Amino acid sequence: MISSDNQAGVGSDAFDAFIAFVYVAALDRSDRFYRHTLGLELVTVQEVCRIYRVSSGGFLGLCTHRPPTPADTVILTLVRDDVEEFCAALTDAGVEFDDGPRHNDRFGITHAFLRDPDGHLVEIQRFDDPQWSLPVEG
Repeated sequence: MISSDNQAGVGSDAFDAFIAFVYVAALDRSDRFYRHTLGLELVTVQEVCRIYRVSSGGFLGLCTHRPPTPADTVILTLVRDDVEEFCAALTDAGVEFDDGPRHNDRFGITHAFLRDPDGHLVEIQRFDDPQWSLPVEG
């Protein structure tokens, strides 16, 4: 175990990838949404789980071996620069949005919200500050 005083392994390359798992009611239905509607790449198929690439080292796992994750407990945020254009294309494809796209002064972002087939909130977001992902000093 690494103590809080030990910086070994801490940093941007501490891990090879990140996967967030969400439990859903039906993999095929969720697959249509995440792969075919949102355009995520399916990279792993297991008996009760599917894993989708969100970014080079970020993945979303959808599984059915536990009860579905309560819809109000998670926001799945997908970050991209072309929020307005992407949301317009989704709208043209019949996707309904709960809100946006709109600018949010409080957080310095532009975003829109929609729901996946299980009711999980999905946010399409752009950070207005291009340096949002740089390490914070101190």
